[in-house]
Amino acid sequence: MRIAISGGTGFIGGHLISYFTQRQDELILISRSDPGKSLPGVRTITWSEIEQDPHNLEGLDAWINLAGASINQRWSETAKRQILASRMKTTAAVANAVSALHNKPPVVINASGMSIYGTSETDTYDEFSPPRLTDFLAEVVEQWEEAADRIAAARVVKVRVGIVLGTDGGAFPKMALPYKLGVGGPIGSGNQWMSWIHIDDMVRLIDTCVRNDEIEGPVNATAPNPVRNREFGEVLAGVLHRPNLFRIPSWVMKGLFGELSVLLLEGQRVLPRKMLEHEFQFAYPVLEEALLDLAGKPGRNGHPPSPP
Repeated sequence: MRIAISGGTGFIGGHLISYFTQRQDELILISRSDPGKSLPGVRTITWSEIEQDPHNLEGLDAWINLAGASINQRWSETAKRQILASRMKTTAAVANAVSALHNKPPVVINASGMSIYGTSETDTYDEFSPPRLTDFLAEVVEQWEEAADRIAAARVVKVRVGIVLGTDGGAFPKMALPYKLGVGGPIGSGNQWMSWIHIDDMVRLIDTCVRNDEIEGPVNATAPNPVRNREFGEVLAGVLHRPNLFRIPSWVMKGLFGELSVLLLEGQRVLPRKMLEHEFQFAYPVLEEALLDLAGKPGRNGHPPSPP
């Protein structure tokens, strides 16, 4: 397959490139600037080159758009504008390029977020749950998905990304560090839900969305067994053989991270209904198996640990 990836230099994008390279797919990495070096089997095109001549992308089998400024920063008013603008700008650029192509890609996968459901300690959400615009990030995701709906591809899949667990990026290394130091514990009340997914399942899920013509619209990229924060800590402490005693008060998180602390203190129980209906097989459906793998230990289901 001939696949374009925008936002491919990030955590998920890097794993996707490795995955598709191993499958010997033809890859085009779309970047703000030419990195000056090419990855084996990967061609790099800049956004400005696409704007000047979008026909460089004729004949794509899929376009995966992951581009957007990191939300893992203090949400000043300037940062908020950047978080929203980066997503709207890149998604609009994808829509403009696709509309100009004679041979449009049959599918565009556009990143999204589970924040669109709002937060709750009691409710459960799937792809058919309505948006709940309870905070800044929920509003960003709603506008982001509206922009994705303007992409003129036969199929547009909006992958609502959960908490992606991996050792080389995302939230997990920071989450695991207090436990490795022996000072881990619940955050805030510990009752907030964590809808997580192993990076290997994240990559395979996106690949399945590319190749399965029946999948479109919102897709929750989360494992089928979310857990509360206190349970996450208990499992992580058990895997690492470390204590789980030191609760971090909510006021500490709010002081350290400001409005960003909503991601740590509040959550939502999100289920991957569409992927389960399409019989997607999660390699790591249960948190303990995922954390054993990330810790480099053989899983109880017989999985050997993933290579580093």
